Amino acid sequence: MTELTQSEKQVIFSRLEKLLGAPAIDCFSVSGGYTTAIRIIVKLVDGRTVFAKVASDELTSLWLRDEYRVYRGLRADFMPELLGWDDDDDRPILVLADLSKGEWSHSWSDDKIKQVLRTLESVRKSKPPDAMPSLDDMRPDLASWKLVAAKPELFLALKLCSKQWLENALPVLIGCDAGADLSGSELIHLDVRSDNICFLGDRTVLVDWNWARIGNAELDAVAWAPSVTVENGPSPETFLDADPNLVALIAGYWAYRAGMAPPAPGSQVRALQRRLLEVALPWTAKLLNLPALDL
Repeated sequence: MTELTQSEKQVIFSRLEKLLGAPAIDCFSVSGGYTTAIRIIVKLVDGRTVFAKVASDELTSLWLRDEYRVYRGLRADFMPELLGWDDDDDRPILVLADLSKGEWSHSWSDDKIKQVLRTLESVRKSKPPDAMPSLDDMRPDLASWKLVAAKPELFLALKLCSKQWLENALPVLIGCDAGADLSGSELIHLDVRSDNICFLGDRTVLVDWNWARIGNAELDAVAWAPSVTVENGPSPETFLDADPNLVALIAGYWAYRAGMAPPAPGSQVRALQRRLLEVALPWTAKLLNLPALDL
């Protein structure tokens, strides 16, 4: 995470005072997230605390604007409360309710897994905000096994399978990319993982909505499931009856990117993608009746 200088902090505090009607007197950084956006809990003079996300560069500015459009257009039990938005600078600020006292669980019991699945079903049934981009328009980016086939070196360097296994499996995997159903008008978060999930009793709140789309919302659960296993939970197949094409699709997305350089200094997204791929690739092989991964 990019650290704030004292002068940057003063500028942000001034902007927050205009938004919230009370001076900010202190803040502390919040861990989590895989972008370089600044995440802080801010204490106000009147005793309130709020969560503020501040863009750190052009890319995080674009993502923050995308996220704000979802918060502005969607009100639901799984959404955090929107408290303020300031885009009068090169570094937009999004202000949300402080969820730091909620449970950001990394321990996946059966009840917690079911709670997330119920929440994803609620997301799926919600009316999307106007002018949401389509998941199907992302197919060229999501469908990545052809890209792996064209440049397999980065993927093979991850040492998750042999070159022979990959060559034999690629025709099937590429076919899954083409056959994956991404169409539809359902709301999709598209970045569901534990650091974006807050448990507030029986309520489950999802944050970081900058990737939200409309399409086949089954992809949310498929893309989330490997993170449960990464965090010492059960294997995806024990709690999710998934479309093999979608599982292969998301595995290919990570397979093509996990070996790349980070998209920005300090980003940990590649390490995360590799860990998820370690779960998603064997899951894919099992669903498609491919041979077990070998080295």
